[in-house]
Amino acid sequence: MIHLSHSALLALLGVMSVLIAAEILWSWRKHKHAYNTKETLANVVILIGFQIAKIGLFSYQLYWSNLAFSLALVPMPENPGVFILTFILSDFVYYWHHRIMHTVQFFWTFHVVHHSSPWMNLTTSYRLNWFSGIFGVFFYLPLIIIGFPPKFVIASISGGLLYQFFLHTEAVGKLGLLEGFVNTPSAHRVHHATNPQYLDKNFGGVFMIWDRIFGTYIEEQEQPIYGITTGFVGHNPFKLVLHGFVDFARGTMKYKG
Repeated sequence: MIHLSHSALLALLGVMSVLIAAEILWSWRKHKHAYNTKETLANVVILIGFQIAKIGLFSYQLYWSNLAFSLALVPMPENPGVFILTFILSDFVYYWHHRIMHTVQFFWTFHVVHHSSPWMNLTTSYRLNWFSGIFGVFFYLPLIIIGFPPKFVIASISGGLLYQFFLHTEAVGKLGLLEGFVNTPSAHRVHHATNPQYLDKNFGGVFMIWDRIFGTYIEEQEQPIYGITTGFVGHNPFKLVLHGFVDFARGTMKYKG
């Protein structure tokens, strides 16, 4: 995780809270219906659970990261150039990690909670599975084995997730020349949509260039319909987090999201 001072963390939480409040006001004034009270409360509970799980998994993930670095082929120095390269390559790995989460049924059981909301707003951004860190760490270990500093890899992943907070909104339209090169709210709305032409598109975290290279980029055209194609799950945060695992165990898991 990114190590922030107590004051910096409070400032960040304050900014995020102000943006959520502004989005709620925008939704109300424009009659956009971007928020649902029960759904928002479920998202908050899921976020709290995710933070608790992240603390619980920290030592586990640190163990694997340190083990991988002990095997590093060419340990790299901690300088700005190495960090920039780490960030770019971590985003490349994120693209494939994210794509696999959508296309391999076992991993979709972890990720489905993030897509099961019919509402698109900033609180949806941290609607993350509490157990995703168990397997997620292994996707990034090759970077550490190559020699990239573990703290740089972890900071890059955390920074990418923080960036994506700002993408989960309908309040921002298209951003001109940025579209198709970096991830934007428009590109990410497509990713969360169930419209047939939008399924399995726009997997990038920060950069859209990976989607353009590997043929998964599509521009937002018609209005996205959010949620998952298998239908509405409910507002119970525990059911939202666990229902994918239950369906997978029963053999009734169906994708697409």
